[in-house]
Amino acid sequence: QVQLVESGGGSVQAGGSLRLSCAASGYPYSRNCMGWFRQAPGKEREGVATIDADGSTSYADSVKGRFTISKDNAKNTVYLQMDSLKPEDTAMYYCAARPRNYCPLTAGLFGSWGQGTQVTVSS
Repeated sequence: QVQLVESGGGSVQAGGSLRLSCAASGYPYSRNCMGWFRQAPGKEREGVATIDADGSTSYADSVKGRFTISKDNAKNTVYLQMDSLKPEDTAMYYCAARPRNYCPLTAGLFGSWGQGTQVTVSS
């Protein structure tokens, strides 16, 4: 059974930074696609960043140049470094896994999800 556990969320002022972590277990994630998604109140869940087995990454336009996704295969952990945070980045952030190497920013194609970690950015 796949388990994904996020950590690292919190409250920060605009312009600040946070690093989210997602620890995976029960899943050969290193050979598959991992992603970060977010959902703000009253909005649909949206893709933030993905990373495939080869380390290729994709980003939503809204976070390009500010967020960086990476992974440590030895620790079975994927990270999301978030810099230059804006109030509009406020949301619940979720880690997700997909047993394919095609890594779209599409929440509906991911079958395994963590519980989420809250990120709040104040102006």
